[in-house]
Amino acid sequence: MLAAFRIRSFRFQWSADLLTSWAFEMETLILGWYVLVATDSVFLLTVFGALQFGGTLLSPYIGMLADRISRRRLLIALRIAYASCAWVLTALEVSGLLVPWHVFAIALVAGLLRPSDLVLRNALIADTVPQAQLPNAMGLSRMTMDSARIVGTLAGAGLFSTIGFGAAYVVVTVFYVMSVGLTQGVAPGSARRAGGAWAELQLGLRYVLQTPAIAGLMCFAFLVNLTAFPFSHGMLPYVAKDIYGTDANGLAHLMAAYAVGALLGSLALAWSGRTAQATRIVIGGIYAWYLLLLLFAVTESKVVGLAVLAAIGLVQSLSMISMSVALLMMTSIEFRGRVMGLRMLAVYGLPLGLLAGGALVERIGFTPQALLYALVGLALTTLITLRWRDVLWRA
Repeated sequence: MLAAFRIRSFRFQWSADLLTSWAFEMETLILGWYVLVATDSVFLLTVFGALQFGGTLLSPYIGMLADRISRRRLLIALRIAYASCAWVLTALEVSGLLVPWHVFAIALVAGLLRPSDLVLRNALIADTVPQAQLPNAMGLSRMTMDSARIVGTLAGAGLFSTIGFGAAYVVVTVFYVMSVGLTQGVAPGSARRAGGAWAELQLGLRYVLQTPAIAGLMCFAFLVNLTAFPFSHGMLPYVAKDIYGTDANGLAHLMAAYAVGALLGSLALAWSGRTAQATRIVIGGIYAWYLLLLLFAVTESKVVGLAVLAAIGLVQSLSMISMSVALLMMTSIEFRGRVMGLRMLAVYGLPLGLLAGGALVERIGFTPQALLYALVGLALTTLITLRWRDVLWRA
């Protein structure tokens, strides 16, 4: 279960990733609730959520850099930038100058960098952990994000409601600073000198397109970000406030329930350490995900909603970790940064899905919008599975 912790670099990276993930989730809850209360607009809430993923367009470039220079150095630079953004928000709140557009501006800047954090995390793990222990390491690594959606959200809600925005953001800033220090103990990772940046990006894209199993998994990644992730990564504040009639602590309960399920999925994969049939787990998990979203769309009870969210978190974790393991094991070491960067480019479906979803909720209501997204997801999952059924089923 803890085999990967025998590796010194992984111990440092896991601790640094944990603090960074906790800070991410605290920020998401605090700022999301602030935007919803200050503007009373679900559309602006989804705009805020979308801004946090604008950097997916930069992820392929960051991935290319990660194949050329020290991955650790890049990761440290990103985390210094997160700490700086958090410090600016803290200073604005303490000085009494904070208004919603400040939050949107900082979310835009941080959103340009955040998606690349996961690219570098995964590439460093694949560089420093033996392949036989990769599923174990990826499961343990994913626990940093899943636990953050429990501890980070509950802590964020508790701090926000008891000591206020400014003091809560001091804690967020401290977490980022501590993560920078711990990242110093991570191994540099693989790097090589190569040709021009554009040529390297083209090589990475060609590698993905010419590897059918990787291309199929990329399509799945874009689909779930477009039609499944918006419900757990942007729209839960609306569900908490307008569907279940609860407050910031109720929102934290919803986010924590989802995270508990995801954490169970991470634990299961870390415990088993199996790489066989990873792509089959991806396909089965995505089907189960959309079926559960159909149920969530018609649920008006918070208690039932918590149970459904926990189940969604479980199948999401199983499918997405299995996808990362499959991609890392299929990819040659010299292409890992670029492939994982292109994988993060698929996350661009999330801001698109959030913006479209927010507009649809204001026009037709939450339940019809959620049913529409889930049914479209099921249909496209079937098409992708049929298109690449041979390579995905035996990969």
